[in-house]
Amino acid sequence: MSKYWSNLVRRLQPYTPGEQPRRSDITKLNTNENPFAPSPSVMAAIQAQLTDDLRLYPPPEADQLKNTIADYFSLRPEQVFLGNGSDEVLAHVFNGLLRKDLPLLFPDITYSFYPVFCQLYDIQFEKIPLTSDLCIDVKDYHRGNGAIIFPNPNAPTGDLLALDAIKALLQSNVDSVVVIDEAYIDFGGVSAVSLINDYPNLLVVQTMSKSRSLAGMRIGYALGSSELIEGLDRVKNSFNSYPLGHLQIAAGIAAFEDKAYFQQTCNQVIQSRTSLTGSLEEIGFEVLPSKGNFVFVRHQHYEAAIVAKKLRDKGIFVRHFDQERIREFLRISVGTEDQHQQLLDTLKNLINQHLMK
Repeated sequence: MSKYWSNLVRRLQPYTPGEQPRRSDITKLNTNENPFAPSPSVMAAIQAQLTDDLRLYPPPEADQLKNTIADYFSLRPEQVFLGNGSDEVLAHVFNGLLRKDLPLLFPDITYSFYPVFCQLYDIQFEKIPLTSDLCIDVKDYHRGNGAIIFPNPNAPTGDLLALDAIKALLQSNVDSVVVIDEAYIDFGGVSAVSLINDYPNLLVVQTMSKSRSLAGMRIGYALGSSELIEGLDRVKNSFNSYPLGHLQIAAGIAAFEDKAYFQQTCNQVIQSRTSLTGSLEEIGFEVLPSKGNFVFVRHQHYEAAIVAKKLRDKGIFVRHFDQERIREFLRISVGTEDQHQQLLDTLKNLINQHLMK
């Protein structure tokens, strides 16, 4: 630790993302990136922005992208907040909306950035245990709280809460902000965006990194009542008044406008997830029901950490969480057919040759 660090920095335990290997000769199934390229319209829109206008500041509110997103979800522009990826959006949400006297509630097995944000912003929190089958039960959140946040589908489990359950949660927590983190909603769920105009305490956070294949562009957004969005704008404009650049804005607009490509690739991911699930079950893996672009699996005969290491030695990267309750699981991103075949062939070979010890 450096003597120049503040006391806050000394206490922080930063978030650890999935490994990003620099090698090109690997099968990368550990970070939930979309296996399909961005829409061709997106690539053309980015190319069109490569002019000397890059010397100019972008519009501070990214109004054209904000209007595009508002139209897409049948909302008003003042109900849309933009940021550099959903992680930056979530940082502003934690700082601006979730710092309350009572504890923030979120699941004990969930996105591991949440407790990091709580450390950073000195937010007290309480982890609510998932059920025995690793699902969220909204009745467990019917208790005193300052706010509530969870992903839907949850990560890394892939479990999806139905809209009726979210309604019940909102109705029992009318004085608390309820944040639904929908990074994976397009892979088989129904968004809670339709509830926004009926529940002013609801904030929905989404990203363009997953279903729109733009992880490299870093575009996230929040949708909610104008009251909640105004609070986020006050925080953002006290931190960075130009969050998105020209290329991000152009890419985001083009991605939303190409609805056919978006639907096509989402359907392909869903079909690939179903196929991968069946193939893993055939070789003895238990696969939890998932509505994300990943599956959460375990094998009754082999330790997950050993399986992950053996796969890594063969150039196949999957995600293992050394965490209570889920140490026996691996999270495997949905990839291409070729990537799945490499994964399955390698697993079968390791099992048949008794190499998982």
